[in-house]
Amino acid sequence: MSPERLERFARHIVLPEIGGAGQAALVDKHVVVVGLGGIGSPALQYLAGAGIGRLTLVDSDSVDASNLQRQTLFSERDIGHGKAVAARRWVQNFDRSLRVTISDQRIDAGNARELMASADLVLDGTDNFATRLAVSDACVASGVPLLSAAVGRFQGQVAAFAGHLPGQPCYRCFVGDAFDADDCDTCAEDGVLGAMVGWVGTFAAMHAVRVLLDGTNRFGDAQWGKLQLMDGIKPGMRAIAIPKDPGCKGCRAKVS
Repeated sequence: MSPERLERFARHIVLPEIGGAGQAALVDKHVVVVGLGGIGSPALQYLAGAGIGRLTLVDSDSVDASNLQRQTLFSERDIGHGKAVAARRWVQNFDRSLRVTISDQRIDAGNARELMASADLVLDGTDNFATRLAVSDACVASGVPLLSAAVGRFQGQVAAFAGHLPGQPCYRCFVGDAFDADDCDTCAEDGVLGAMVGWVGTFAAMHAVRVLLDGTNRFGDAQWGKLQLMDGIKPGMRAIAIPKDPGCKGCRAKVS
């Protein structure tokens, strides 16, 4: 890294748990961020801040005034513009050294695998089960780890899945097959606290760094299949382990 880049990431490098080797590893990573809303916005900001070298940003939506309560990437001037385009502009203004590509396609079972190609990690912050399951199945098929994050009202959850590995669950093992449709509750119907979404998104970014550095240093710990449940009312966190479903149609071929 150049002296300018070393200075930029000095606060990471002096951490023994990350160090120069960890920072250099992050520069070589490629993360696909699916969904640039309440979770994807802060997650992307901290992934960019961490120096992830390559980012692919996927969202078919446009910015709406109601998004500004929680989607910290955007401002009033972005209203009516595509989220992916606005997010790329933010990243390029923030750090010109990062490589950014975008897609404004709506992800489905037909195109998900192509969009995940060459990724080291996919971070999914979308708001419907059909998309989440399409992303999960594509990750399993492509051998790419998935970090899934979700939020509703005052509750959040974050988990890393490696369904392509023998014995490890995928996201479909967690939710089953009943949700292969656009049937999620939405924050427009149920409401959501903006700061709660920020907590989930930033925690997802931190856990993404853990996954990307797994096996590199002391901070790297993917914690496959461990669901972190976040409660904004109490507040507090707890973790539960998700077992692999031997009959899961998404990853059953990977049962050890």
